[in-house]
Amino acid sequence: MGKAPEAPQGKLLTEVELELMRILWRIGQGTVREVMAALPKQRDLAYTSVSTMLRILEQKGFVRVLSASGRSHVYAPTVAKPQYESRNLRHLVGRLFEGNPASLVRRLVDTTPLSDDDLRDLRDLLDERLKK
Repeated sequence: MGKAPEAPQGKLLTEVELELMRILWRIGQGTVREVMAALPKQRDLAYTSVSTMLRILEQKGFVRVLSASGRSHVYAPTVAKPQYESRNLRHLVGRLFEGNPASLVRRLVDTTPLSDDDLRDLRDLLDERLKK
């Protein structure tokens, strides 16, 4: 197994990689078969495809092999979901919104159906931030 790779810096996941990472974040760790079992029923990915994607995620440093028994490996995330979300959000703000987080929030509020509760939650978050 060797040393776990460093957490990847600045790397973004493809759609399929993100789908598999969401499963690993949810279940904590798993074999290829366990990850496949957690896929939505309508999602038809071959065993070899999932196995290949998990090895790619390992090479990229997003997962590590906890143990191996024969051909079966147990994979676990090396990057926490909140850590990846924050990194991805910083990337989005920097590239799409030219480094202006207020533009992101403005676009979100203007284009996303938000309930009164959602708006109150946002106001509470902003009020808390202003107090700091």
